[in-house]
Amino acid sequence: MDIEKIKQRIQKFSDDRDWNSNHNPKNLVMALNGEVGELNEIFQWLDFEESLNLPDDVKEHTKEEVADIAIYLIRICMKLDINLEEAIMNKMAKNEAKYPVETSKGG
Repeated sequence: MDIEKIKQRIQKFSDDRDWNSNHNPKNLVMALNGEVGELNEIFQWLDFEESLNLPDDVKEHTKEEVADIAIYLIRICMKLDINLEEAIMNKMAKNEAKYPVETSKGG
C-alpha cells in the first residue's frame, strides 16, 4: 500500500470539490462513525459462518465500506498530522507488551 499516493489522491479529490472547509477532525470523525455503522449493518444479523462466506455482491459492498472507512481515517490523520504507519507500529508494540503470547493465546 502506497499511503502517500493514497493521501495525494484523497487531497486532490477534496481540493477539487472545495471540501476542505468541512473536513475538520470533528466532522471527519462523525463521517467515519457513519461509515463504520454501514459496515456494521452488513454483518449485524449474520452468524459466524455467514460472516466468513459473504456472497460476491455483499463482499463488494463490504469492500466499499472498508474503503470509505480507510479514506476517512487517513483524512483524519492528514488533518491532525498523524503518521498512521508510525501510530500503528507504536500501538502494536504496546499491545505486544500488554498481551504477551504466553498469557494471551486463544483470544
